[in-house]
Amino acid sequence: MPDETMPPPLRPPSDPQLVLLRHGQTEWSASGQHTGRTDLPLTEAGERQARSAGATLADYEFAAVLTSPRERARRTAEIVGHPGAVVDEDLAEWDYGPVDGRTSRDVSELLGRDFQIFEDGVRVLPPSADHGDGRPGETLDQVAVRAARVITRAEQVLGGSGSDGGSGAGAGGHVLLVAHGHLLRVLATVWLGVDPRLGARFELGTAAVCLLGYGHGLRTIEGWNLAAQ
Repeated sequence: MPDETMPPPLRPPSDPQLVLLRHGQTEWSASGQHTGRTDLPLTEAGERQARSAGATLADYEFAAVLTSPRERARRTAEIVGHPGAVVDEDLAEWDYGPVDGRTSRDVSELLGRDFQIFEDGVRVLPPSADHGDGRPGETLDQVAVRAARVITRAEQVLGGSGSDGGSGAGAGGHVLLVAHGHLLRVLATVWLGVDPRLGARFELGTAAVCLLGYGHGLRTIEGWNLAAQ
């Protein structure tokens, strides 16, 4: 008898998709604190969200599964059913440096104006030993470069790389990326070939699924923020 508390599974298309999965809830994602290199576990709610995401993706067979090195992403991948997911350092969340552990409201109060991370970046504050271990943090462009490397590797499995520059899928298989809210939003902009700052417009809930694919010779978004908790 099906578990009525779980969402129905998505129906995988015949053409390969790049599937994105944000990790489940942590204490800081619930409080709105930016969580970059800080390694936090999933909450109980986050583990339930990951199980729900596993039900959503139950009918997919992935040719490759890559995960961020952070515990919250690796644990999500494990709960979803992929304990052997390959760790990809480029899938780590944006290194927030002095913004790590702070909410947007905290940063706005320090700046004396509204803070928008996709416009301002994280280097609007000086390095702090208490936030980001004194690192200056990454620029948005640096995060986009990492995301582009992930896409290049994924397209080797999707079958979309080659002389057409990744404009159409070949005879490859589905790829799952398990990572973080901001990293995946930036990755989506890189996939589309648009300004990474547009990632601010792509809301992405914890344990939400997104579907990237190909259509009419273009990279496309086929589903976004699905089953967000």
